Amino acid sequence: MTGDRPGPSPSGGEPPSPAVEPRPWLERIGLAAIAMVMGAMLTVMAIVSWTGGEWILAAMSAAGAVLTVGVGLVTLIRG
Repeated sequence: MTGDRPGPSPSGGEPPSPAVEPRPWLERIGLAAIAMVMGAMLTVMAIVSWTGGEWILAAMSAAGAVLTVGVGLVTLIRG
């Protein structure tokens, strides 16, 4: 089946990819703020789950909080 995928370029290299621009600062700050709110909600859920004896839910919520805050920081820093 020919024509499904573009073949290699005649020069043998990869086709040039479009230039990627970083997000504007306002968008980066907004996305990081959303991530911080979600991280805070997951932290509260982890604390409530821990006090209620739901250890697995507490661990999953704490891991989700750490990952969400980390992604928010990466979004803010790298854009």
